[in-house]
Amino acid sequence: MSSNESPKLPLPLKQRVLLIAALLLLVLPVVCAAAGKAPLTAIVITAKNELPDDNFSGSAVLVLNNLGPAPVGLITNRPTKFSVSSLFPDLERQLEKVHGRIYFGGPVEVDTVWFLVRAAKPPKNAFKAFDDVYISSSRALLLSLLARAKPMDGLRIFIGHAGWAPGQLEAEINHGDWALDKANAEVLFSGKSDHPWPSTAEALPST
Repeated sequence: MSSNESPKLPLPLKQRVLLIAALLLLVLPVVCAAAGKAPLTAIVITAKNELPDDNFSGSAVLVLNNLGPAPVGLITNRPTKFSVSSLFPDLERQLEKVHGRIYFGGPVEVDTVWFLVRAAKPPKNAFKAFDDVYISSSRALLLSLLARAKPMDGLRIFIGHAGWAPGQLEAEINHGDWALDKANAEVLFSGKSDHPWPSTAEALPST
């Protein structure tokens, strides 16, 4: 593995969060850059109860279909027990009043950070997901949002994301694994359908 590659070894969740914190000390490139300025289209898929993959059991996923050659998504209802401030250990005192949680966005590239934010106009270094919701991985933008009087209003932060091979998600939908719905910002940011991750049946790593 070259010095420029991200580590791919399986790590306990706590170590993953610490790794992400280290990555965020750098100016991260916007993950959506390849999408150019084309607007994204989005749907929400909800896993059926019989879905066998534990990564997605009980999950609602915001799917964006033109970030690349295949759909990518963010699981929107799986808060972890880790605080947002844990991503920025060097700024712990400045962020001590930020009480939001990091969400598990999916099993792919869990050493990356994405966030969704509601805004009346497009923020710098962000791309439109749907309606007034924008997606980004810009550290500068995230820190500016966290410096607001109400930092977590209209903001959700994720580690990792979901991804499918070309044609895979369509096949799963045709198989009946997922229910489809229109993306709705009010539902997305309400937290009423949160499904904590890991589940209470799983052993959580100690902090």
